[in-house]
Amino acid sequence: MIRSLKRFLESRGWQAAPALGAALLLVLGLGPPAQAQDSSSRFVIGSGNTATADPPVPHPNEKPCVVQLFSNLEFADFSIKPFRYAPPENCPGPWAKVILVMDFNETTGIQFDRTAQVSIGFVNVYYGTTPEPTPTLGPTWHAERDLTDYTALLEKPQSGEANLGNLIEPGLTGIIFGNAEMRFYPASFFKPAPRTADEVLPLRDASGGAVIVPNTTSPLTQTFTLPTNIEQAYLDVFAQSQQNDEFWYTCVPNDVANELQSCGNTAFRETEISIDGQPAGVAPVYPWIFTGGIDPFLWAPIPGVQTLNFVPYRVDLTPFAGLLSNGEPHTVSLGVFNADQYFLVTGTLLLFEDHGTKQVTGEVTTNTTGAGPNPDVTENLATDASGNITGSVSVTSSRKFTVEGFVKTSHGRVDTKVEQDVNFSNVQTFDISASDFVQNITQDTTVSSKTTTRDGFLEVEVERHFAYPLTVDISEPFNPDGSLSIITSIQQTFESDETDALDGFPIFLSHVSNTVAPSDTLLLNSSFQLVGNQDQKSSQEYSSFDTIHGCFSRTLTAANNVLTNVQNGCK
Repeated sequence: MIRSLKRFLESRGWQAAPALGAALLLVLGLGPPAQAQDSSSRFVIGSGNTATADPPVPHPNEKPCVVQLFSNLEFADFSIKPFRYAPPENCPGPWAKVILVMDFNETTGIQFDRTAQVSIGFVNVYYGTTPEPTPTLGPTWHAERDLTDYTALLEKPQSGEANLGNLIEPGLTGIIFGNAEMRFYPASFFKPAPRTADEVLPLRDASGGAVIVPNTTSPLTQTFTLPTNIEQAYLDVFAQSQQNDEFWYTCVPNDVANELQSCGNTAFRETEISIDGQPAGVAPVYPWIFTGGIDPFLWAPIPGVQTLNFVPYRVDLTPFAGLLSNGEPHTVSLGVFNADQYFLVTGTLLLFEDHGTKQVTGEVTTNTTGAGPNPDVTENLATDASGNITGSVSVTSSRKFTVEGFVKTSHGRVDTKVEQDVNFSNVQTFDISASDFVQNITQDTTVSSKTTTRDGFLEVEVERHFAYPLTVDISEPFNPDGSLSIITSIQQTFESDETDALDGFPIFLSHVSNTVAPSDTLLLNSSFQLVGNQDQKSSQEYSSFDTIHGCFSRTLTAANNVLTNVQNGCK
């Protein structure tokens, strides 16, 4: 029992003593002390520089060992920038924590938002996009990612790549510079190294980062020969929409796309995971909006949720551990349902091994994932004698499935059951006439997941809930002189909750809520040339709590594209 408890706690990133202490404090209603908030000195009221309320990754108080990946690296073309990575000298792992810290700056000028990826050993360690500069403002921004789970990747020298394609030509002049370093925090008695994956493997093991998935039937695939003693398996997934798919949440059924002046394939997208052609899991697509998206003034100085630093979605593949350990090659695939020419996808496979044996056995006993989603599309549109269009289109999808499997390990049989309930809804209303175009979008994605692990007499339940609500309201009235106003307001949210319980006893709780809400009016002349904007305002509210780090909250507000207020506290 104690051995199983220790193994579970280590798998959650804790050592037994600290975790049991945290659990005891939780039961007593005390909880840990509040996490110290980072300094707000980087926020300047009245500044138009990029600002986000997101907290940095919690750093241990100890001095880290630092490895520079690149310094003042220039991105002025579409070539991939190679670098060499080596573990820190005189600071061997395993480490208590490993954090990637990145800082970027861009020259003043004109430039589109750009996609940024960094990989080590072809494994993605950073994915995000960039702000847009102006002729008078060169933005700076900061990003961090906790890479402790990827320790096995970082224990040996590797080649690395920074991929931030940026075009410099007449009319596009903003040059981006980047700095990146890894901070390794040595383990100690009080801050021991957590258990991390024994293998960290990329999909796909080739240069260039994420791979284009053009449609539903063209997934990214990678065939592996894997260890034969896998106990747990996870897949970190990124799926970024671009080109035809960039505004997928505004898309409509193909038969009405032209008359509604929109993109096709409906507003439903979903990432599908399969193993050897067998459905294995689902990753919802987050509606990231880049800083040039819909109206660039919306996102200055506060960008959208996760725009600068995407968060991967982790899929639990542990029920397949016995299958993956059978010594045969296995193919893992990532596809995007309803992709319309351009999604960029990448994944990282994390494998935890049974160190007490070279071979585990097992099988998948239940898999009701099904062949794929079956979205329901409803069109309720009317066109009058003048050609005016009013009404709505909607698409919904609901999937509820269970995947269950077991492995026979050196410490006995371990059963894992993953239950998921994934729901999607997108409702769009239209009012289109010769003098106005109105499109209102209400979308939500929710995921409820429960993983139950039985190891001897020990039963662990991990429940996670995600919600991705999005509203977009666009109105384009024409003025009598032929000029046009484009009035846009958006509310974009990311919410996640997790509860871990050991034999019904809660040992870990966490909550994250991140909401960005901008609005703006673009002004165009009768030749449809941009002449300015007005009534811009935006805000971001970020709050988090967990039973290890305590609470954090920050609210930013902006108006007329400059920061107006910063409020810190715990909510």
